[in-house]
Amino acid sequence: MTAAGETPPTFRWRSATYLLLGAGVLAAGLGVALRAPAPLLFAVPLLLAPIGAALLGPRSPPMAKVQWSESGDGRNVEVAGALTFDPPTDSRDVEAEFSVPAGLVARAPPEVVRRERQVRFRLRWRAPEPIVVPVTPPQLAWRDPAGLVERSVTAEFPPLTVERYPPDLVRVGAVRLERTIAVPGENLSRGIGASGEFFGIREATPTEPPRRINWVASARAGRRLANEYRVERTGDVILLLDARPTSLGPSVDEPLFSLTLAAAHGIADSFLREKARVGLAVYGEFLEAVPLASGRTQRLRVRRALRDARVTRTPGPAERAAIALRRYFPPGVTTILLSSLADDESAHLVPHVRRRGYPVVVLSPSPLPYLETAARGADAEGQLVARIARLLRRRRLAATWRDAPVVDWEEYWSVAGLVELLRRPGRIGRGW
Repeated sequence: MTAAGETPPTFRWRSATYLLLGAGVLAAGLGVALRAPAPLLFAVPLLLAPIGAALLGPRSPPMAKVQWSESGDGRNVEVAGALTFDPPTDSRDVEAEFSVPAGLVARAPPEVVRRERQVRFRLRWRAPEPIVVPVTPPQLAWRDPAGLVERSVTAEFPPLTVERYPPDLVRVGAVRLERTIAVPGENLSRGIGASGEFFGIREATPTEPPRRINWVASARAGRRLANEYRVERTGDVILLLDARPTSLGPSVDEPLFSLTLAAAHGIADSFLREKARVGLAVYGEFLEAVPLASGRTQRLRVRRALRDARVTRTPGPAERAAIALRRYFPPGVTTILLSSLADDESAHLVPHVRRRGYPVVVLSPSPLPYLETAARGADAEGQLVARIARLLRRRRLAATWRDAPVVDWEEYWSVAGLVELLRRPGRIGRGW
């Protein structure tokens, strides 16, 4: 078997083949040395068996077509699918090796049901924490009944992603946010278009349909501009993700950032369903942004950016993120900062963003559950360190509250505090 993502070999001998060949060569040598026919007769089938297995197998690697889907409720994840082969291949000769994606835990062994020309499987996992992770395709290989020869099976796996958010995020998009001030150059009007009330003019995307292009404005500007319509808009929102490393180390930064990505997926999907404009900014060493937009295309852009987001090795200064935000987003947009606030450097991002004109709400995944879990089996000194870490976090959150309201996200399956803050927009953006 080969690792996922590598080009698998089309043919290989298995370890049992080398044992048979070794035994055959040893028997043949013994027969020649003793000049006895019995060892030679015993060696012939041992030497010919691997060759026969190679000749009797499929001449070309079979192609597997996959249909699979993900279901389940809450923390439970269930993946069901079926494999069919072209050319038709006996399913008993195909071995499938399943792996559990990182961040999920197996609830039960894989269930595999083999029919004459089809393999059905069912995988049961559990998500201990909110997570968005792609499902790893199983590794497939054809093996002869004697287990001597293995040929790779080429498979076409449609992309499949496991998404588990806190239940509160389903309704966070229904919160009526304050309207963003008009972007410089926007032409606001009450004209009614095919998609609702005309909202403004924006840069056209490469996949923009012709009926949305404002040809008059495009001719004047010398570039393609498109109409945007106000269809039950709830306001604009920016998701700012702090992807810089902290003093806690990669063992804590990685799972915390995984939680951040899951929350960003849920918040973006919820607001986009309500026809709001959503922007995304990921700050590591430099700022990577997806400008404000709405619709299905924006949903794909945000998902693609979140899929590629990683914790960086080199942190950038907090002021650089605030300056870069002004290049992509107009001031006055409600900004949800997702940061662990694990050290002073990450906390410094809040006042810089606020001073640039962005009302900030901080959703901070707490590292304390990870630190306390590591301290449970430790001695008294380790437990003392965990208590000190809790006191330091309370102090840092209290200091951050002077610049922006903070939601201490310690219960990872609930973000009720964030929903409550967004429902009271008058509190957002004030000093504390």
